[in-house]
Amino acid sequence: MLLDGFLEQSAARHPGKTALVCGDRRATYSEVDGGANALARAFLALGLKRQERVCIYFDNSVETVQALFAAMKAAGIFLVVNPGVKGDKLAYILDDCEARILVTGRRNLKAVETEVAASPGLRHVVLVDAEAGENAAALFPALTAAGKGVHDLAAITADQPRTKPANPNIDLDLASLIYTSGSTGNPKGVTLTHLNMVTAATSITTYLGNEPEDIILAVLPLAFDYGLYQVLMAFMFGGTVVLEKMFLYPGRYLELIAKERVTGLPIVPTILAILLNLKDLDSHDFSSVRYLSNTAQALPVHHIERMRRVMPKARIYSMYGLTECKRVAYLPPELIDKKPTSVGIAIPNTEVWIEDESGNRVTAPWTPGELVVRGSHVMVGYWNKPEETARCLKSGGYAHERILKTGDLFKQDEDGHLYFISRMDDLIKTAGERVGPREVENVLYELPQVREAAVIGVPDDILGQAIKAFLALVDGEILTDAEVIKHCQKRLEKFMVPRHVEFRPELPKTNTGKISKKGLS
Repeated sequence: MLLDGFLEQSAARHPGKTALVCGDRRATYSEVDGGANALARAFLALGLKRQERVCIYFDNSVETVQALFAAMKAAGIFLVVNPGVKGDKLAYILDDCEARILVTGRRNLKAVETEVAASPGLRHVVLVDAEAGENAAALFPALTAAGKGVHDLAAITADQPRTKPANPNIDLDLASLIYTSGSTGNPKGVTLTHLNMVTAATSITTYLGNEPEDIILAVLPLAFDYGLYQVLMAFMFGGTVVLEKMFLYPGRYLELIAKERVTGLPIVPTILAILLNLKDLDSHDFSSVRYLSNTAQALPVHHIERMRRVMPKARIYSMYGLTECKRVAYLPPELIDKKPTSVGIAIPNTEVWIEDESGNRVTAPWTPGELVVRGSHVMVGYWNKPEETARCLKSGGYAHERILKTGDLFKQDEDGHLYFISRMDDLIKTAGERVGPREVENVLYELPQVREAAVIGVPDDILGQAIKAFLALVDGEILTDAEVIKHCQKRLEKFMVPRHVEFRPELPKTNTGKISKKGLS
């Protein structure tokens, strides 16, 4: 099955059902599918060839969703780039993947017109928000001078049939590129086939128990795989997605949960920290919420306890994954109280294990090692980066396969449940010992005054690296360095206790809501 089949099958089964809610706009499955078909035909008319790339540089919207499905329906490959990305980075991505078509908005394009005009492989720009009768090309003279076609989406789709075009792709063809941070400073394009993405979506919806009645509130960017998959998975099972541009106003987020009778809340820890900082959280209606899923980093234990009180009916899924294979593990919700710091077991149709530095499987409980993943959701590799691909994709136990070396340190308990320690390159080496920041951060989150915590290593003449904790406190709360260190001394070995503590109003974030340790260092 192809990934675009998710939309087509749901449109056939539920044509009049609301697929997307975006602000005041409600789009049915028939509308989304018909619009995607017309745009796919327009892409083909513009000369898009099989497996060529379509870059979507726009906010979460109906148009963004239609454009990514249109790229697949035209046998192309889609990539969604966060519109907050600056011109130089966008130019690098466009050139790296040799994108042929850019789908964007007028305001977005104005900010990056010079860089887009200089992209050698780009042939056409499609504007999703040109005004009726407007000469789109006249708005962007630099693009016209560079020989790029500039088109109004409504105009190029107006006369196109809203039926599916012929698609020669099979599930081994690429469906998407997802660009992530690179070790060299430039982003890396994770290459994912239809099979990769269908496998991941099938596995995740299986353990979440999704059904057509589910209504998912999605506020994370579609450029982020966790945000993207909310739409892909909902279209797989015929659910509804309440799609917001971003998480800006907690009050609106809470109103939407009650108004739309939301059943599924995909979050990251920073969203939850903001919600739990609200004084009136208990007064809001969460009666419709069936489950809450979390990834990026483990939820602090006291955050879990608070959410259990606020959403007593919701099942909490703690998960771990990485873009290179989407999802790896989940903790069955019935174990969240017993093993709150665990990310659980391998997702369905996936095999995982831990290896030591020599590449041998670790069998002893609580022994640290690198997590390895085997499954048909593992990426093909990094686009145009064979050396980086070779570092993380290795030959497996059978001649026909490659396995993913995650670069993440884990340990397992006696029951085989997984516990994240740190990125291997995030380990702090202090006084001859290796410290995983997560273990220290978990202890810091035990302090009820702490809203956000991050730990890094800083240079030290004697220790090599000293542990430094950065904390953002709950509004109105007060905490001192001495109180933080005293708490850590009670709970941690001496070499793991922070030497330095710094308080900040907010900790820096990536555009996906994770705490940015690069921003701290």
